[in-house]
Amino acid sequence: MNHRATPHDFTSQRDTITPYEFRQAVRSAQFRGPTAGYCGDFAQANLAIVPVAYAHDFLRFCQSNPKACPLLGVGEPGQWHVPALGREVDIRTDVPGYNVYRDGKLDAQVDNLAEFWQSDFVVFAIGCSFSFEDMLAKAGIPLRHVEEGRNVPMYRTNIANQRAGRFGGELVVSMRPMKGADAIRAVQITSRFPGVHGAPIHIGDPSALGIADLSKPDFGDAVTIRDGELPVYWACGVTPQTALMGAKLPLAIGHRPGYMLMTDITNASLAVF
Repeated sequence: MNHRATPHDFTSQRDTITPYEFRQAVRSAQFRGPTAGYCGDFAQANLAIVPVAYAHDFLRFCQSNPKACPLLGVGEPGQWHVPALGREVDIRTDVPGYNVYRDGKLDAQVDNLAEFWQSDFVVFAIGCSFSFEDMLAKAGIPLRHVEEGRNVPMYRTNIANQRAGRFGGELVVSMRPMKGADAIRAVQITSRFPGVHGAPIHIGDPSALGIADLSKPDFGDAVTIRDGELPVYWACGVTPQTALMGAKLPLAIGHRPGYMLMTDITNASLAVF
């Protein structure tokens, strides 16, 4: 299934639109699709939003699972702008899609948080693998979900997260099929960026992660895997949403998988040497 921006298509502006302009397009409902491939020089962020009563344990959860949950920013209670993430960011409106959880179950998917925002909400912005995709593309490594106009495929694994208070769950991974040489180069490139999940956690056999069928992702869309290609798996920022569901909070919010917050943080600033 292809996801297209509505009512305008921003495909031609992938490399020229600024993060601020992109957020304005989302806020005004001009863009409502997955964000892979846009504003390639800038970091995208996963979101987890919890009431302040649970924020300390969720912070410990992120710190205990840094591969899946590298923190880019944390807001103060009730703070929806989080200045560290970008110019005039409004967490309530600037993400193309949100998941609303009640008592551990997905209750709604919405385009803004106007009717859900609470004065005790704490925002956690978590690094996203979409951020390093521009570097992979510049290295000549094809990205199948971008080529096919799909959301990246994401899978639940059998790898347990390190628990913190009520938060646990299992690791979620994103998958990109690559030729062997490209996979080696992708490891070299992404290992320099632990703030956006770093190097892959696995290459090859999906059953080693407890994944039964690559054609049936738990989140996102299936993509074509061609002869001679290997599936390459990165820890994914959807992982916190499995933790939110397992914690069964009265109310919690995340981004819709693949629908990220575009930040003003440059990918270059996240590199380690």
